[in-house]
Amino acid sequence: MGGTGRTLVGLSLSSNLFSFSLLSPSMRRPLYKLAIPTTTRVFLGFKPISCSSSSSTTAIEADQALQPMRHSILLEKLRFRHLKDSAKSPQTRSPPLSTGGKEGEPGSMKSQKKPKMVSSFEELGLSEEVMAAVRETGISVPTEIQCIGVPAVLEGRSVVLGSHTGSGKTLAYMLPLVQLLRRDEALSGVLMKPRRPRAVVLCPTRELSEQVFRVAKSISHHARFRSTMVSGGGRLRPQEDSLNIPIDMVVGTPGRVLQHIEEGNMVYGEIKYLVLDEADTMFDRGFGPDIRKFLAPLKNRASKSDDQGFQTVLVTATMTKAVQKLIDEEFQGIVHLRTSTLHKKIASARHDFIKLSGSENKLEALLQVLEPSLAKGNKVMVFCNTLNSSRAVDHFLGENQIFTVNYHGEVPAEQRVENLKKFKTEDGDCPTLVCTDLAARGLDLDVDHVIMFDFPLNSIDYLHRTGRTARMGAKGKVTSLVAKKDLLLATRIEEAIRKNESLEALTADNLRRDVARAKISEQKAKNANLVKVSKQKNKTKVESMKSSSKAASTQTSGRKTLGGKSGKVSPPTKSKKTVKILKPSKSSSAGGGSKRALSGVMKRADSKRSSSVKSSTSKLSVVGFRGRSSSSIKN
Repeated sequence: MGGTGRTLVGLSLSSNLFSFSLLSPSMRRPLYKLAIPTTTRVFLGFKPISCSSSSSTTAIEADQALQPMRHSILLEKLRFRHLKDSAKSPQTRSPPLSTGGKEGEPGSMKSQKKPKMVSSFEELGLSEEVMAAVRETGISVPTEIQCIGVPAVLEGRSVVLGSHTGSGKTLAYMLPLVQLLRRDEALSGVLMKPRRPRAVVLCPTRELSEQVFRVAKSISHHARFRSTMVSGGGRLRPQEDSLNIPIDMVVGTPGRVLQHIEEGNMVYGEIKYLVLDEADTMFDRGFGPDIRKFLAPLKNRASKSDDQGFQTVLVTATMTKAVQKLIDEEFQGIVHLRTSTLHKKIASARHDFIKLSGSENKLEALLQVLEPSLAKGNKVMVFCNTLNSSRAVDHFLGENQIFTVNYHGEVPAEQRVENLKKFKTEDGDCPTLVCTDLAARGLDLDVDHVIMFDFPLNSIDYLHRTGRTARMGAKGKVTSLVAKKDLLLATRIEEAIRKNESLEALTADNLRRDVARAKISEQKAKNANLVKVSKQKNKTKVESMKSSSKAASTQTSGRKTLGGKSGKVSPPTKSKKTVKILKPSKSSSAGGGSKRALSGVMKRADSKRSSSVKSSTSKLSVVGFRGRSSSSIKN
């Protein structure tokens, strides 16, 4: 058996070699190259018994000659595998006004895999001049939102960047935006023009505009572009002068930007990049009409066939379902990119909830929480829900020799800026900032401790307040004074923080409504059980009444038979109506009148005998009648 097998193998190998030798030299190489995988498995490293030494030497030489070719084939396989993997998740450049990208679709962050975290900004594709600006900031490792946002903006996609406060969202859009401006200059030779910015950044407050403008100025030292700020609260004339010089970027509030456009100080012609910072605040706090008014000419221009359109970047720290719906309607096909920390607690912040009883003084409790923090040299923000509450807190702390500065709606804009400067100084003259939710969004402050004197009305405001501390990975502390009316919402938020759950769309009204609905459903279930029990009782009662009425009818029929035989009227035939007829008999007339009345009553009773026979209750009334009639006759 073994010899036969070896002979067959030798014959098959000889036939293969013979058929290969018949080919011309010009045809051998292409055929051999195509047959590399199968030929290599058959010949290389195998010495047939029937082959001579010359053929084995030829096989070894062929093996050595194939080593470089095998190496190149391996590289080609690896390259093909890499292209196949990249084809599964293509990085395509979407147009400025793209389609798709809503939740559940491939464009949304929820349907994407976890973003790849990189160890340096160079891996994000930033140019050298932009990297020089990054090095000047002292930041070496990008945050999660920067790993997501920078490549997306560089690709020209219209996106919503969602991440918690203090995560570096400003750099996430500003760095790629500056690089896009420089790239356009290099490709198409675009030059700066007066009153014609190519990029516009809209912010809800003057303070946030100044903050973004400072970041743009720091990058412009290396990237060589020019920016200016136009915001409410400032004088118009200096802003007009800054717009009349060649500019690349305008940072400002929506109302003031529209004012400059209406007065001809700024035109739409060159705008290619639009950023809405704190987009949820602007759509939720009444800026929607101004934004739509600003967008209308851009959309009209983008609808033309010869126009390239514009790219939109929205930045937000929170996103409710209502605001997300508005954004999806206003910006068709915009892609939502969110980090894993959106609507969750900041990992480096400690959250304490102090539950107060009705007898405790809230101001005294604030003092007990505040004094140890100030003794450590910490900067503290005290949040209040109303202006009156903030005034009361400011007055109380002043009486206890604690110096404060205010930040709320009735403080003029210039005074607010001055108060923030006092609070930021390292001298420690005013380490306490008493404020409303006006200071909860967009401010980049170095705060060690956030105290909520008044607990917020919803979880979104809670997240924005806590975002003033523990920024960019620093440590921080949050203390909430919880009154009895806030206990329900505070307990739910505390539970979500402990479980590291999302705090999206938790409000005191919603929780109260849920509790009320639960109570109503519970009461409905109880009522249903009571109705069921009562129906059963009524059913049994009806059955008992039917049985008793049958028994009474049999007794009545027996009495009728007896009355017919004797010709006398039985006492039970009298009804309650006879009592009313008896009253006229008690007059001052003679006894004969009483007898006539009595005989009349008896006649009527005879005529209504068939209808007056009833149950035992009618028997009792007849007894009473007889008693009264006997007494009246005696009288």
